[in-house]
Amino acid sequence: MRIQILGSAAGGRFPQWNCGCGNCVGVRKNVREKKFPGTARTQSQLALSTDGSTWFLAGASPDLAFQIENFPLLHPRGLRDSPVAGVVLASCDLDHIVGLLLLRELQPLRVYAAASILRILREENSMFGMLNRVEPQVIWAPMTAGAPFPLLSADGKDSGLRCEVCYLSGRYPKYVKTKIEELARDEATAALFFASASGKRVAYIPAVGSLSDTLLEKIDNADLLLFDGTFWSDDELKRVQGSGETAHQMGHIPVEESLRVLKGIHVGRKMFVHLNNTNPILNEASAEHGAVRQAGWEVAEDNWQLEL
Repeated sequence: MRIQILGSAAGGRFPQWNCGCGNCVGVRKNVREKKFPGTARTQSQLALSTDGSTWFLAGASPDLAFQIENFPLLHPRGLRDSPVAGVVLASCDLDHIVGLLLLRELQPLRVYAAASILRILREENSMFGMLNRVEPQVIWAPMTAGAPFPLLSADGKDSGLRCEVCYLSGRYPKYVKTKIEELARDEATAALFFASASGKRVAYIPAVGSLSDTLLEKIDNADLLLFDGTFWSDDELKRVQGSGETAHQMGHIPVEESLRVLKGIHVGRKMFVHLNNTNPILNEASAEHGAVRQAGWEVAEDNWQLEL
């Protein structure tokens, strides 16, 4: 299985367009002065394939068009023949779905998501009707937790990838108008587990507010864990900008907590993704970055190519 980390930042990317925190100022100056020990990042996005020819995306970030251009294996093979066969959505947060609108150019795709998320996208938001101007354009496929399912292209071709979903919370985005009681309680956010025919497993969990025993059991023995690295500490936004919700209030386990809770987890490689621009681990000279590396974790960067 091939995994391409197309983007590794949280919503707003790094640097964030309206942010003057130390990290953002440093990485902007780095273009000229090469002094900041860290790199710019686009918003979190994965591409996965078993053969290097047919690819599925985990999420659809607002930076997707730029990310596709940066990865030649996602370039079209003919006039209108994209290697992108489909998308798997872990949530309907804007930084995970806006990229769908960039895929509206009549390319047949299959989009997998929770039934509640499909309802939000298809019934509440008229813009997503642009993905169904002709038939077949996008096939919307509801995901059910409990068992792995094959990832199929729009024409039913099996990609060789299997996906299993573990639903995590009912924290739907603020733009959602449907009454929460009309949506499934836990389908707002999901952990995605991808597997190849050889049995290699990738756990992709870009947003998680707590770790249940069920989730820990599913993570255990994964060959690659890509885990929520949004914030270093629970009060990070308050310390950096003087206001804001805590990490837990926003549905994220802070990295300093994850290092303790996941200390005994058995996985191959483990990386933090979905990094907020305020997170000190973006500075590779920081004590926090050093603590992450000492604990055996990596801090994911854009354009990393992995193979299992």
